[in-house]
Amino acid sequence: MSDFQVRTARAADVRGIQQMLEPYVQRRILLGKDLVVLYEAVQQFVVAEDATGQLIGCGALHVMWEDLGEIRTLIVSDAWLHHGVGRAIVERLEDNARALGLTRLFCLTFEVEFFTRRGFEPIGEQVVDPDVYSQLIRSPDEGVAEFLDLAHVKPNTLGNTRMLKTL
Repeated sequence: MSDFQVRTARAADVRGIQQMLEPYVQRRILLGKDLVVLYEAVQQFVVAEDATGQLIGCGALHVMWEDLGEIRTLIVSDAWLHHGVGRAIVERLEDNARALGLTRLFCLTFEVEFFTRRGFEPIGEQVVDPDVYSQLIRSPDEGVAEFLDLAHVKPNTLGNTRMLKTL
């Protein structure tokens, strides 16, 4: 079961991404995203597909600041867990981050061991300069609020770990 590829997502993949996301939304692990939001963000996504073209995983890279991005919506189908799919998606997103000139990647995750093996470390407070903080706090994006560890963050953040990797 190692015959898969990771590629840039297309608009035609959005419904499949939403289908992969839905079980995690039901279990309150990930927040649901309206279809229109996924279409608007499709350029942030990469997908993994098996030899038949079936989507088996996805992940997104969201730029937060000139040097900072977030890995979001990382999902691997249960049947493909522990077959390198998640690692391959993260590696592709890291390559995309480097191509954009980013030097740090953030994630908010329950999968601490997985991200630790990829070089991420738990973070505390004060991870950006005060002037950058004053700019980021203006963002309406919930991922930025999570990164800054703001009190009003999403309901699914309880128990998650904020992690950061320097590329």
